[in-house]
Amino acid sequence: MFYIIGLGLCDEKDITVKGLEAVKGCSRVYLEAYTSILMIQKDRLEEFYGKELILADRDMVETESDEILKDADKEDVAMLVVGDPFGATTHTDIVLRARSAKIPVRIIHNASIMNAIGACGLQLYNFGQTVSLVFFTENWKPDSFYDRIKENVDLGMHTLVLLDIKVKEQSEENLARGRKIYEPPRYMSVKQAVSQLAEIEESRHGGILTPEKTLAIGMSRVGGGEGRERIVSGTLAELLAQPPEVFGEPLHSLVIVGRRLHHLEVEYAETFAVNPESWRNVARTTYGCALD
Repeated sequence: MFYIIGLGLCDEKDITVKGLEAVKGCSRVYLEAYTSILMIQKDRLEEFYGKELILADRDMVETESDEILKDADKEDVAMLVVGDPFGATTHTDIVLRARSAKIPVRIIHNASIMNAIGACGLQLYNFGQTVSLVFFTENWKPDSFYDRIKENVDLGMHTLVLLDIKVKEQSEENLARGRKIYEPPRYMSVKQAVSQLAEIEESRHGGILTPEKTLAIGMSRVGGGEGRERIVSGTLAELLAQPPEVFGEPLHSLVIVGRRLHHLEVEYAETFAVNPESWRNVARTTYGCALD
């Protein structure tokens, strides 16, 4: 059996009982280590699970899946995934590969940012398409995400923006020279994300991400509990003006608030507002939300 097991969002104790039982019965356990990260080191997981974990980077998962799936038709093998197993298309691909090889597959689900984002006070059924925002470079500033956000805006829906992480990435020079030298990990912050959104809004002139009139919520370490999780709400301009430490440690996420905004959502998220008066004023005047 090949298991793909969700680990949840925070630490070693977020795994489900069902997932832990499966891990303990496996002959090999891989830890997928590039689509997201946990808030703890691998050794903490190994101690709690009682199993040695094999780190599976992008190359291994995408190009050496045969090695991961080896003998999974005869013994139990697991791949551990931060969040939920289907939070990334990579995991769908390896499931298809396993099925093609006639290997039985079992998925064990867990919490992910896709549902935990509700901690900010916005209702999950009011979210539209989720988009990803990558690090811009001097010569590469992809903006297709803007069209997806616009589609959500036109429907009045909220948009979850997943922010880029770079783990075990090579520079263009090292990649060209075939040198296995990797850059330090990088994690996009809320401030950098807002800056990139504002840059594309300025070039597109679509009016959907006007910094002073667009409400947004920045979140970090979702699921980490009190003292670790951070939620900060305000206009895009207000979020951009905050010092970096306000948003806490990575990983960060960002929500663009949609115009179909309920007064209970406004009141809940106001708890985290940089400026509660400004938050309510924009919700009332720009979003047309009826507030007492």
